[in-house]
Amino acid sequence: MSRLKRVAGLDPRAGFKAGGRDCGTSVPQGLLKAARKSGQLNLSGRNLSEVPQCVWRINVDIPEEANQNLSFGATERWWEQTDLTKLIISNNKLQSLTDDLRLLPALTVLDIHDNQLTSLPSAIRELANLQKLNISHNKLKILPEEITNLRNLKCLYLQHNELICISEGFEQLSSLEDLDLSNNRLTTVPASFSSLSSLVRLNLSSNQLKSLPAEINRMKRLKHLDCNSNLLETIPPELAAMESLELLYLRRNKLRFLPEFPSCSLLKELHVGENQIEMLEAEHLKHLNSILVLDLRDNKLKSVPDEIILLHSLERLDLSNNDISSLPYSLGNLHLKFLALEGNPLRTIRREIINKGTQEVLKYLQSKIKDDGPSQRDSATETAMTLPSESRVNIHAIITLKMLDYSDKQATLIPDEVFDAVKSNIITSVNFSKNQICEIPKRMVELKETVSDVNLSFNKLSSISLELCMLQKLTFLDLRFKMLPEVLYRIFTLETILISNNQVGSVDPQKMKMMENLTTLDLQNNDLLQIPPELGNCVNLRTLLLDGNPFRVPRAAILMKGTAAILEYLRDRIPT
Repeated sequence: MSRLKRVAGLDPRAGFKAGGRDCGTSVPQGLLKAARKSGQLNLSGRNLSEVPQCVWRINVDIPEEANQNLSFGATERWWEQTDLTKLIISNNKLQSLTDDLRLLPALTVLDIHDNQLTSLPSAIRELANLQKLNISHNKLKILPEEITNLRNLKCLYLQHNELICISEGFEQLSSLEDLDLSNNRLTTVPASFSSLSSLVRLNLSSNQLKSLPAEINRMKRLKHLDCNSNLLETIPPELAAMESLELLYLRRNKLRFLPEFPSCSLLKELHVGENQIEMLEAEHLKHLNSILVLDLRDNKLKSVPDEIILLHSLERLDLSNNDISSLPYSLGNLHLKFLALEGNPLRTIRREIINKGTQEVLKYLQSKIKDDGPSQRDSATETAMTLPSESRVNIHAIITLKMLDYSDKQATLIPDEVFDAVKSNIITSVNFSKNQICEIPKRMVELKETVSDVNLSFNKLSSISLELCMLQKLTFLDLRFKMLPEVLYRIFTLETILISNNQVGSVDPQKMKMMENLTTLDLQNNDLLQIPPELGNCVNLRTLLLDGNPFRVPRAAILMKGTAAILEYLRDRIPT
């Protein structure tokens, strides 16, 4: 009876009211009954213009079935049922919420996105247990001061509103880890934001910011900072002291210089495309030790420094639509998976080589090192010094690049001599592309402890054997298929899947969500007639490429906004 007393304390008249008397057909009694057991109620997409009283009073009133039948089984005793902890009323026509919100003090999740709310009730301060609040896609111009009372709030989603400023005291949300303020009308970020010491992800994209506060460097746990589509002309140098920063998005601003990052040793992705950057120097590059993705597209770069070779971890480099006329040959020694050069007046590389793709460009640049670089003579000699049985194997690539390369041979099988040539050398990359092999070479298992990159593109593979799962460090796999092989979903270490220019007709979003390390998924130019909304739950994806498929939605305008916008669009359309 303790719970009965507690609920009655909220409303002295509780024992005399019948639940559901004002719900009509908008909220079925069966849904309320299930919610009392599970503690979760989903009313998304029900065309509601207001929240029925029976919802606010779900834990206060005696349920209707109790009035109809007083003989409850052990599992049917209404006074022992669960407090509502999760309420979803998104995709409706709500213009306001009442202070009856306080009747649900146990809520930990409140999702009211995609409504027509212009304000929030002051009673929101009484939801002391709230951990996730989604108010995105509404019409809020200001946030109530009371929101700063939600000290247990971890996720706050305010994107696609009409906010022009941040409430005073916002920094009191000390537990906040994920904050999305994108697509509003913000012109400044208060310096007090730096007190959000628990923040891991901050999205400020698509606002009207002209600067960032220098104090931002105090956010010691911040890993993901998105400032795309603003009016930024400079970045405070203090930002370079953010030691935990891993992902930085600065696309579509007015930057003229690339910032230096002496302290950002963990930075993995830097996106500065669509700015006005004219120069790339060694000082900009030398501290980017962990960088995997560097996006410099649509700027005004005229050259790339030789120091680009310092970016040992770099996997994706986008230099498209600049003014670059030549590339340093040292670029060929990087283990790039993706290199975009379109839209540059390049004179030193023939267009036909560029059209063949990244690996061919890198091979060309490597060959120029051997031809033109005096310091490379020894390496060239070493390449020529091969055993008779290894005459077709690139020993230089094995020893210096840790790569087992047997590509473009039109071979139906990979000869044993290729694997024999490895001997005691460590191999991290395998390139067997542009052959005629129909199955994965069984001896690939011999490299299971070291190999991380495998290129099997442009072969005749129709399926993949489970042996591929034995490659313990596999993070990158390049394939060409008519369908996504089932075995891929079981390789949980995979970070990159490039399966563009195939005939893939579907993907399994539930299995893909389990691939927590997957950050890049390239499905361009396939046969996808529809994109499953559940793919939006793959929140670890940083690059999702879908152009060139016959689906109708998402529209091209959404695809142009980038991965985050695509995932958000898909999530908002997951059926309930």
